[in-house]
Amino acid sequence: MEAAFLTIPDAESEGGAMAEERPPRLVDYFVIAGLAGNGAPIPEETWVPEPSGSLCPPRPADPITDVAVIARALGEEVPQGYTCIQSSAEGHPLELSAGLLGGTQPVICYRRGRDKPPLVELGVLYEGKERPKPGFQVLDTTPYSHSANLAPPGPGHPRTYLTYRRAAEGAGLHALGITDLCLVLPSKGEGTPHTYCRLPRNLNPGMWGPAVYLCYKVGLAKANTLVYEAELLGRYPEEDNETFPLPESVPVFCLPMGATIECWPAQTKYPVPVFSTFVLTGAAGNKVYGAALQFYEAFPRARLSERQSRALGLLSAVERGRVLGGRAVRSRRAIAVLSRWPAFPAFRAFLTFLYRYSVSGPHRLPLEAHISHFIHNVPFPSPQRPRILVQMSPYDNLLLCQPVSSPLPLSGASFLQLLQSLGPELAITLLLAVLTEHKLLVHSLRPDLLTSVCEALVSMIFPLQWQCPYIPLCPLVLADVLSAPVPFIVGIHSSYFDLHDPPSDVICVDLDTNTLFQTEEKKPLTPRTLPRRPYKVLLATLTNLYQQLDQTYTGPEEEASLEFLLTDYEAVCGRRTRLEREVQGAFLRFMACLLKGYRDFLRPLTKAPSEGVRDVDNLFFLQGFLKSRERSSHKLYSQLLRTQMFSQFIEECSFGSARHAALEFFDSCVDKVHPEQEKPESTPLVELEELSGSELTVFITPPEEPPVPEGSEPTPQYCYDGFPELRAELFESPQEQTGALPVPGPSRSAPSSPAPRRTKQEMKVAQRMAQKSAAVPELWARCLLGHCYGLWFLCLPAFVRSSPSRVQALHTAYHVLRQMESHKVVLPDEVCYRVLMQLCSHYGQPVLSVRVMLDMRQAGIVPNTITYGYYNKAVLESKWPSGTPGGRLRWAKLRNIVLGAAQFRQPLRERWQQQQQQQQQQQQQQKQRQQQQAAAQESGSSQTEPYQDRPSPTRPLQRQTTWAGRSLRDLASPKGRLVKSGSLGSAQGAQPTVEAGVAHTRRSPMDSLLHPRERPGSTASESSASLGSEWDLSESSVSSLSLRRSSERLTETPGSSQPPSLEILLSSCSLCSACDSLVYDEEIMAGWAPDDSNLNTTCPFCACPFVPLLSVQTVDSRPSASSPKSAPAGASGSKDAPVPGGPGPVLSDRRLCLALDEPQLCNGHMGGATRRVEGGAWAYLSPLVLRKELESLVENEGSEVLALPELPAAHPIIFWNLLWYFQRLRLPSILPCLVLASCNGSPTPQAPSPWLMPDPASVQVRLLWDVLTPDPNSCPPLYVLWRVHSQIPQRVAWPGPVPASLSLDLLESVLRHVGLNEVHKAIGLLLETLGPPPTGLHLQRGIYREILFLTMAAMGKDHVDIASFDKRYKSAFNKLASSMGKEELRQRRAQMPTPKAIDCRKYFGAPLEC
Repeated sequence: MEAAFLTIPDAESEGGAMAEERPPRLVDYFVIAGLAGNGAPIPEETWVPEPSGSLCPPRPADPITDVAVIARALGEEVPQGYTCIQSSAEGHPLELSAGLLGGTQPVICYRRGRDKPPLVELGVLYEGKERPKPGFQVLDTTPYSHSANLAPPGPGHPRTYLTYRRAAEGAGLHALGITDLCLVLPSKGEGTPHTYCRLPRNLNPGMWGPAVYLCYKVGLAKANTLVYEAELLGRYPEEDNETFPLPESVPVFCLPMGATIECWPAQTKYPVPVFSTFVLTGAAGNKVYGAALQFYEAFPRARLSERQSRALGLLSAVERGRVLGGRAVRSRRAIAVLSRWPAFPAFRAFLTFLYRYSVSGPHRLPLEAHISHFIHNVPFPSPQRPRILVQMSPYDNLLLCQPVSSPLPLSGASFLQLLQSLGPELAITLLLAVLTEHKLLVHSLRPDLLTSVCEALVSMIFPLQWQCPYIPLCPLVLADVLSAPVPFIVGIHSSYFDLHDPPSDVICVDLDTNTLFQTEEKKPLTPRTLPRRPYKVLLATLTNLYQQLDQTYTGPEEEASLEFLLTDYEAVCGRRTRLEREVQGAFLRFMACLLKGYRDFLRPLTKAPSEGVRDVDNLFFLQGFLKSRERSSHKLYSQLLRTQMFSQFIEECSFGSARHAALEFFDSCVDKVHPEQEKPESTPLVELEELSGSELTVFITPPEEPPVPEGSEPTPQYCYDGFPELRAELFESPQEQTGALPVPGPSRSAPSSPAPRRTKQEMKVAQRMAQKSAAVPELWARCLLGHCYGLWFLCLPAFVRSSPSRVQALHTAYHVLRQMESHKVVLPDEVCYRVLMQLCSHYGQPVLSVRVMLDMRQAGIVPNTITYGYYNKAVLESKWPSGTPGGRLRWAKLRNIVLGAAQFRQPLRERWQQQQQQQQQQQQQQKQRQQQQAAAQESGSSQTEPYQDRPSPTRPLQRQTTWAGRSLRDLASPKGRLVKSGSLGSAQGAQPTVEAGVAHTRRSPMDSLLHPRERPGSTASESSASLGSEWDLSESSVSSLSLRRSSERLTETPGSSQPPSLEILLSSCSLCSACDSLVYDEEIMAGWAPDDSNLNTTCPFCACPFVPLLSVQTVDSRPSASSPKSAPAGASGSKDAPVPGGPGPVLSDRRLCLALDEPQLCNGHMGGATRRVEGGAWAYLSPLVLRKELESLVENEGSEVLALPELPAAHPIIFWNLLWYFQRLRLPSILPCLVLASCNGSPTPQAPSPWLMPDPASVQVRLLWDVLTPDPNSCPPLYVLWRVHSQIPQRVAWPGPVPASLSLDLLESVLRHVGLNEVHKAIGLLLETLGPPPTGLHLQRGIYREILFLTMAAMGKDHVDIASFDKRYKSAFNKLASSMGKEELRQRRAQMPTPKAIDCRKYFGAPLEC
């Protein structure tokens, strides 16, 4: 795939994009270290580090250039200049093939010098069994032309010869070579000397004589050298970054072996610069990564004293003052960069380019221009800039790629180099040493290898964090740390051991010889103490990966061409990256098995903190954890539990830390592993996340050259003899530096804004659970419900801050939490508990935090590291209530006694009240009979005054909820009931009688449904005009009508509250454009995909994906500032309206009662009032998608944005979806108030607080099941036609024509079939009336929806059991399918909703309004 390029010449040409975002720099500082170059004389005293161990004998000055074998039995003598090895390393006499007849008594000799390249490697060859290695020469003859066979003569003994490899010609003075040889006798108890490499072949393979092995030491043999402590010679920028000041110790890390002055032969070539890396650790544990390039430059002799010149060999030691010729003086310097990112390959390429630039030329640009350009314009790769190609010159490039997204901490570790250098067994031994906090000294002749291996050593013990001294590349000036009485991990150059022996209590690891050296005084480490099965799996995995390392690409990245970087780099290096992750995953699995089940032994805080609360014994059950491990590993666990890193780990788990995401990832790994298995799990623990799908490559060009006048040639003007001193006037000034750069690490939020965001691991788990739940209807509904509660808790911080009583708001949130638990949602998010715990900590409610934790555990949720940390912080940092707990307990006991006594007296009081009520009821019934008989005799009809029998003028109107005549309050009171009059079939205009007691005549409910033309004042429920209405209507005047929840307690004072000023209508019913069908809320929910990035749902009729819309309409009834105050609603001239202040209509006045549901009346306004109506439609988002968007909003703008009046206009999709879900679940929120606040305009700057909100009672939110605005070109729904025929006022009048076939007779027939449980006949009648498609009538609603809405409109929502209706409809569908076929019924949209849709409707509460 071809990559897209974005060229960025410099910061100015980039415009404001990068400047506004201010991406983190790749490099923060550039420094030069070495000897001061101001021309002053060098101090006489050289810098010699303090010895941290016993001093070694003086090292030889010259390397070994030749090796020979002489046969003493044949009379050969040691050649001139050669040294003979006559004894073993510890002084034992040595003679090869001793005591054998015919033996030649071979002896090994060597010679030192500088006349030829030194030897760099030795070997032993068994002739006839193998071939010599490439580049090796066989030493098959002695200097006297005899055979150089080391084996004794005779059959069965292979001829044994020495082999050697010499350094390349022109390697120069600084080539590594063999500096010493020795022979060891294992039979005498001799081991390989420290820093020596032992050949694996026995030099005496015969049956007679002891085994003899040859060992050699590789080093850098140099003479005539003066060593000084390095100084800072230059830096850029000169000013320190506030968040990242330049450490003072940087120069000594750039030149860890000191700044040297050396004397070379005049014709000696300059050696190749040496690249090294180092890590500096701050006081807070943050790491600073450095990379240095060491090189040599000419040094003026004039700065040397006579004593220094004599020490360097520049003056004759015999003739005082005579200068020796043919000598050159060189000094070692270093250039380095410091960064917070371990991008070592890029640093190496950049430093190499600068060095080459300084030794070549002339150039048109100064060196300072390239340095400043690289620092200011090269950012660290990010998702917005996944690939950055830096063009430093026409021939020098480097490619930066975004690191693989992993929950593991970013470091400079190279697990492959660790495995290559040590092998599987030694790597596991070092793992044991680190776990038990031993002193580790890692050394090598390659300084760039030390940092990567030491970083791997501290990374392999994740999640534990090394707490002791850690210096991956230790300068000689800091070598005294090796004598520290604490554990440490230190890396040092192997030449240190030319001066000092290693300390006796330190484990030395030689990366060059793949050996581990430990003194005999201490018992050697053995992996047998590790858990048996996890150790076997780790060893087998590492052995398998070790065998694959030889086939990987190991070429230098800085030498890659531009074409290679753009095409083959990722493909070639991908295998190596995969192996790196597999090695890391093997160690991660072992650590997960090692700490399996540790969370079960954490001790949460449950009371006020006391002294020593942070001790590990109070936070973790050490003995219980130890007893749960296998007995063979108790020694290891006993040592591990006493380490500092384990104590720190337990404290981080208990109180949270910046590593919470990494610790949570480790907990997920612990859940995946099975320590009892003898093979690793099939699913890798380290799942690499795919980077952003963008193939964008940001191309950064070199700095611009100065303009050239027309007609003239560009003239280079910068030429250097060495690396120059930095000049401030030549640096490019940054175009824009507003503020400090962001510090890498976890994102931070304001102290007052808790971070209610999920971690990446929680998002992964939620995504997997959603995919699993999507296959089960009930689980899918509960999954969506759980995410809705998660949305509410995301908004909880803003809700609490906006509440007048913060404590009351927290208790409200706790009740919502209990409500969520009662619904048994799928995977209750820990974010819900975590946010509430953090708010309890913020507002000083530790007791409530403890209750939340107990409820969380009762729900079966094991808190992860983040939640557990927030909980303990809340308990530890909050102020606990003062007072003695004994007093509170005694008051609680007294309260329980009083309540218990009251409960015992309650039945006696109720029995007496019932007797009194029965007597009053009998007397009242007798009185009413007498009054009815007298009225009938006088008028001769059944009419009565509608309000004469009311006991109180302020008694509220009661809704009828059952066809048996029981009212809403019959369940709570056994008094008289409101029932239908026996005159249901009276003539039009007659008013039915409301009787107390049981009606004399009862009719079937269907009688009241089938004759609406005869009875316009029918007694159908008030809900028939407003499906899903939940408001009780007071008997007060219409102008002071108040709306209250039916679940709330009704007040007896009329006109106690004002009508709402703003009405919000919401509907999720959406039209599928593919089949022109309306899809309703539960069907939309069922069609959503378990993907937090997919906005589509699936149409249940045509299976086409489409984006559903959430329609919004706001009705503002407040008078405008310029208009006069509107007249009271009671002043309307409508003759049917109730008289203001009158007793109100009776229940039988069907039309007048249903008119009370009209928005104009409900809002306290009549037709003459001014109403401003605004509407719109936004995407209806799945809770999964909405949560992702809301988390992104909170992360970018803070949780405060959720309480600002600008939210509806700035983020309308998020706002209206949140309002829909919160109202659907009846969750308290401040969102309705934001609508009213946004309508009032922007708050003035003088406003005391943005959290001041309007009165919530001023806003009414209604959720509608059907569309807000009907389509006039479509057929009207049947329930609307029923209301038209029944003369019931509607919210919106039908704007289009009505087909003649949809008559009232059809509606009554459908209702009759439904009432007689003949739903299949109702379906068939509708299908027959509509006709076959495409010629027949097309209803936008399905048959199921038409019949359901018609039934609810005729009978009332409270009288229709939708679950029972679904069963009957399903039975009818199956009956019709046997005759018509299921496919034809589906084509004509007669199927019922899917089980997933039905479950969604069930779990999301009562049906909505129409």
